[in-house]
Amino acid sequence: MSASKPDFSDDVLPAPHGTLMIQGTTSDAGKSTLVAGLCRLVRRAGLRVAPFKPQNMALNSAVTVDGGEIGRAQALQAVAAGIDAHTDLNPVLLKPTSDKGAQVIIHGKARMNLDARAYHEYKPVAFEAVLQSYARLRAGFDAVVVEGAGSPAEINLRDRDIANMGFAEGVDCPVVLVADIDKGGVFAHLIGTLACLSESERARVRGFVINKFRGDVSLLKPGLDWLEAQTGKPVFGVVPYLHGLTLDAEDMLPRELHASSLAGGAARTLRVVVPVLPHVSNHTDFDALRAHPQVDFHYVRGGALPSADLVILPGSKNVQGDLAWLRAHGWDEALKRHLRYGGRVIGICGGMQMLGREVADPHGVEGTPGTMPGFGLLDLSTTLAREKTLVNVTGHLALAGAAPVAGYEIHMGETHGPALAAPALRLAASNTQGNGDPRPDGALSADGQILATYVHGLFDTPQACAALLGWAGLADAEALDYPALREASLERLADTLAEHVDLRRLFAEFR
Repeated sequence: MSASKPDFSDDVLPAPHGTLMIQGTTSDAGKSTLVAGLCRLVRRAGLRVAPFKPQNMALNSAVTVDGGEIGRAQALQAVAAGIDAHTDLNPVLLKPTSDKGAQVIIHGKARMNLDARAYHEYKPVAFEAVLQSYARLRAGFDAVVVEGAGSPAEINLRDRDIANMGFAEGVDCPVVLVADIDKGGVFAHLIGTLACLSESERARVRGFVINKFRGDVSLLKPGLDWLEAQTGKPVFGVVPYLHGLTLDAEDMLPRELHASSLAGGAARTLRVVVPVLPHVSNHTDFDALRAHPQVDFHYVRGGALPSADLVILPGSKNVQGDLAWLRAHGWDEALKRHLRYGGRVIGICGGMQMLGREVADPHGVEGTPGTMPGFGLLDLSTTLAREKTLVNVTGHLALAGAAPVAGYEIHMGETHGPALAAPALRLAASNTQGNGDPRPDGALSADGQILATYVHGLFDTPQACAALLGWAGLADAEALDYPALREASLERLADTLAEHVDLRRLFAEFR
């Protein structure tokens, strides 16, 4: 079998037509990654394949070609499949605004905020949206690779389930269980998950994939034999732990909050700090910085602001709540001190709103209605509106060299004020609504130390990443091509699956 392009002729591998669902024994078992790799393999065969996640709960999201919003992982899987990101790939997206409530997004549009009990009652309506999207994908693609959410063993969520076995039973599709051996207890996870399922659900599980294995796989074989004997189901493959994959995270922050991949002999490095807000969103904005060989990157979970050259305030799904959290940890005065000593600050989306004079939420969009003072570092104010802005954008930085930028906007805020007269970006006419004129975005402070913008993906364009690092004080900053790193990771992932998974048996399970 060639790792670069599997042969799907009938005598080598069956061409996957139909649907296969990947469910996990736990969150972060590898469902999103496995779906992405399978989509790339099917695409290599020249077939049209679509990823699908019925219901996602995540604060990392992306703007689709049809002007909606889906989970970031499904946008990555669309890249793997070679198709445009569309709202049908993730028809139900839940974006938590608190420990008990979330914004409910159906077919890419925010519909309402509901607590857990109210959403449980709403699930039959949400399931109709799921079935509509799935039907369109099945009609338009040769194969659909479905990703479950969390684990089907969460028996408290089985009633009206639309994310795991409830979906699989509803559309009659086969299921493969993936488990993370790096967490420990992999055989207990798999056996225990099956034990929590009904008889019909257990029969629906066709087999297993074990993920993130380190070491000699021959030492695992007695366990694999025992698992197959106990369950009567095959282990399709044992996937090794893949270090250094550059893939967009569905929601979880990286396990290592500090990333220092500094190149040997680098003449200069830049220390970048990002606070891990309680409701941080779209932290994939910083993946390019974490991968940059000249950046010493730190996520900070709490406490005082450490020494840094550049501080970035990220997006937030609860701006007032996260603003209060930062104040409680002393960041109000710490940011002023950082600027007095010549440091630089970037605010992205909610982070930009925090840098202004005030944030008003008169309609209770993100919580209790009210107004909260911002850090007052930029002369602008924000009011949260009921309608969300969702748009993919291109343009250029309003810095020396006018480096090109490509990204997206996802925000409820409408921002006004004198600071916007000196924009941070200028966006192309094709991105705008209304009269089609080019428009400015964000603000650049008069002293050149603060840059604020609504645009996510700011560092993904190589020229923009280098320009921003240069503005922050990094001499001779390299132009890191993050999209190229992501593409190389998808190819490496697909090659690894082709080598370590029995694709003949796995692809024969598509129905």
